[in-house]
Amino acid sequence: MKKLIFVLLLFVVNIALAQIKLQGVVKDSIGEPLELANVIAINKVTSALESYGITNDKGKYILSLGKNTEYKLQVSYIGMKTFEEFITTSEDNIDKDITLKADNALDAVELVYEMPVTVKGDTLIYNADSFKNGSERKLEDIIEKLPGVEINENGQIEVEGKVVNKLMVNGKDFFDGDTKLATKNIPSSAVDKIQVLRNYSEVGQLSAVTNNQDNVAMNIKLKEGKESFWFGNVTVGAGSSPDEELYLAQPKLFYYSPKFSLNFIGDLNNTGEVALSRRDIRGFGGGFRVPSNNSGTSIDLGDNSLGFLTSQNNAINVENKLGATNFSYSPSKALDISGFLIYNSSRIDSRQRSFKQFTDSDLGIPDETTERTSNEASNQGLIKLSAVYKPNLNNQLDYDVLGRISNDSQDQNFLSSVLGSTNQFDEVKPFSINQNINYYYTLNENNIFAFEAQHLIKDEDPFYNALLFNDPNNNDELDPDDRDAYDTTAEALGFNTSLNNYDLVQNRRIKSNQLDAKFDYYNILNDKSNINFTLGTILSSQEFNSNIFQFLEDGSQFNPNPTFNNGRATNDTKYNFSDFYLGVHYTLKLGKFTFRPGFSAHAYGNKNAQFNEEFVDNFIRILPDFETRIQFKKSESLTLRYNMRNQFTDVTRLAQGLVLNNFNSIQFGEPELQNALSHNVSLFYNSFNLFNYTNVFARLAYAKNIDQIRGLTNFENVITTSTFFNSNFADESVSANGRVQRTFGKLRASLSTNYNYSKNNQFIQGRQSVNERFVQNYVPGLRTNFKVAPNVSVRYNYSISTNNQGTRKTVFYTNAPSIDFDAYIWNSVTFRTDYAYNRQKEKGGEVQSFETWNASLSYRKDRDAKWEYEILATNLLDIDSRINNSANNLSVSTSETFIQPRFVTFRVRYEL
Repeated sequence: MKKLIFVLLLFVVNIALAQIKLQGVVKDSIGEPLELANVIAINKVTSALESYGITNDKGKYILSLGKNTEYKLQVSYIGMKTFEEFITTSEDNIDKDITLKADNALDAVELVYEMPVTVKGDTLIYNADSFKNGSERKLEDIIEKLPGVEINENGQIEVEGKVVNKLMVNGKDFFDGDTKLATKNIPSSAVDKIQVLRNYSEVGQLSAVTNNQDNVAMNIKLKEGKESFWFGNVTVGAGSSPDEELYLAQPKLFYYSPKFSLNFIGDLNNTGEVALSRRDIRGFGGGFRVPSNNSGTSIDLGDNSLGFLTSQNNAINVENKLGATNFSYSPSKALDISGFLIYNSSRIDSRQRSFKQFTDSDLGIPDETTERTSNEASNQGLIKLSAVYKPNLNNQLDYDVLGRISNDSQDQNFLSSVLGSTNQFDEVKPFSINQNINYYYTLNENNIFAFEAQHLIKDEDPFYNALLFNDPNNNDELDPDDRDAYDTTAEALGFNTSLNNYDLVQNRRIKSNQLDAKFDYYNILNDKSNINFTLGTILSSQEFNSNIFQFLEDGSQFNPNPTFNNGRATNDTKYNFSDFYLGVHYTLKLGKFTFRPGFSAHAYGNKNAQFNEEFVDNFIRILPDFETRIQFKKSESLTLRYNMRNQFTDVTRLAQGLVLNNFNSIQFGEPELQNALSHNVSLFYNSFNLFNYTNVFARLAYAKNIDQIRGLTNFENVITTSTFFNSNFADESVSANGRVQRTFGKLRASLSTNYNYSKNNQFIQGRQSVNERFVQNYVPGLRTNFKVAPNVSVRYNYSISTNNQGTRKTVFYTNAPSIDFDAYIWNSVTFRTDYAYNRQKEKGGEVQSFETWNASLSYRKDRDAKWEYEILATNLLDIDSRINNSANNLSVSTSETFIQPRFVTFRVRYEL
């Protein structure tokens, strides 16, 4: 495999060296340089678009062409006659200036080919066909080839370092704008144009007065003929593995017309392929605009969903079912109605083995080896309905409602070298309803009003049951001291210790109800400045009930009476939070500079009631914020931001009764916790140069947290008891990341770097220590984009993670090269393969590594054929597990996660 990588790299380099440069300046008839003129070179023999370029502000262009080849050179510019000339390259570079004449006649030469990339204001338009070579099947296969665009490790689309937060098809939201679902399922054959909408505003009335610099949307334009009928594909497959028969069925059907669209995505398989993971489902429907997001207040309602052992990509067995449908309907020009319905079900078997060393060796906490096996079940449902009513340019009314329900469970066996064997069962059946209503009114050209409100109801009911074996004869390998510590903890919790095991149960119920609302008034003072006044509120209430009990051998319940925490084993806590605020922001544009200073004044109210006591905290605080942006060019800017935020916790950290996070992690809250205050500074630079297709972005951020809520942890061997308090020690973090991407003809090179430093204060056994972590990550990459030759993508991921924790310091090194290869052969056969090698080493420790290799071979008679046949092999090397090293405030771990064996499946795909 390493030899193959070397051969492919040599092939890429040879092609790169076989290029010459054609460069010059494009001017008008009086000698003025023309910026953004389109220059293309068409191979005379193949009639294929060989190279393209766009002139810079000085009129300069550069094309990379093959040696000893004849081309048709065409240059176009709005209002000018198109220039056309045949040129023949040799072994040397060519300098050629071009003068365009005014278009006074009707016989101008028309371009045979569309430009691969064009610019219209803040919109970048990619012509999809210019980046296809025939091996593409999904939208993501095209997007990965676009200059300035990346798909990150989380499956999100990034443009110039900014995440695309909305995706549309023909101007209509695709499943609430979810990018991952779109890139994995929209057929590449249906895509005509990919439009990147920078500085995107969902509300046109506010585009001139709100800050949209970080908002990027993407619109997929469908091909002509794909606009008023069904398209898509249906894939079915079968195969075998050492343990079971494999099956797969994936219908993907789409219908678009000017007034109505309907999409359906289905997935039924046991091969581990997932259209949406459980994490994706939890974050789905995030199109809600939270009014208080920019107010300076952050309140955490907590997440009491089930923390599954592994992701779906790291499991032994996976069965997945997905049904998702999305629609949009425009009965009139003034009204748009849309919505989606998603049901996802998964069954997962997982296994993980870990070795854990605790950070502070002076504390006497023993090292622990654990092994977990888990059977996980998840059923999730979402439904959303949206309406936008816009009778005229001055009025817009939006309404959204999102319902979410799930039924998740996890049956887990946990074996510890310290605590022995434990059976655990978790279950949660939460639901939530989220409503959003917004109204925007433009009184006249200088006065705009906006009202935004969101209401959330959430009900969570996590259930936990653990069976701990207490009979030492069942666990002969345990050290007597460890068994004594185990029993001591059980006695402290007040359990009946006379039985052969402990059968522990915990019921919890968390109800949340929150309203965010604000009213904005924008006054446009002149064409360079405006002022914004905001009046808003956040009203939040939470109820938290929990109880812990023990099942005895006769099936009866025993309610424990702990010997610590004042004997409090249950919770019945009510928490109310209020924030009334007034904000003022002023925007001023001076040449290349834009200034936006502002502040918000808040009146906060906190009250929690428990154990017949009330704890009240009311105070006033002013939170300033500031932004300065320098717009060097349309596609080059530097932005400095500062803001101060108040951070409030959820009810579970305030509740004084005991809570079992799991059998060996116990917590109780502190009712008089105060808010934390954070100072946040960031500097962001981005540039996209269409002249040489160089994309650069860099971000530097610093955060300082004051009065941060921290855990005070005590250990009895590896059993932890934690409570919370506001730390007098500030926590700090610094991060810097960036990427440089440059296109050289058919080659695209990139370099990504990431640096993260954090300093956190930890408190263990009553002692304060500083935990410092510094992570460095470097990712060089090279990708080709040939129309007929095979394409290769090579990446090398190198990272160093340094963790200085108390009295222990660890350093992890990771080397992870990878290569993707695809070839479209004889206009009918597509071969694709990907290989990755991962090598991890702890300084002074052993080297651990694993390899993954997948491949597919498919056949279709030609590009327009309806039927396609494919053989797909995953985990060709049949590795058993993946290795991962990690560190947190308390420990350093090495984990081995077992995965699915080698799978080979045969698939048939039919294109509508």
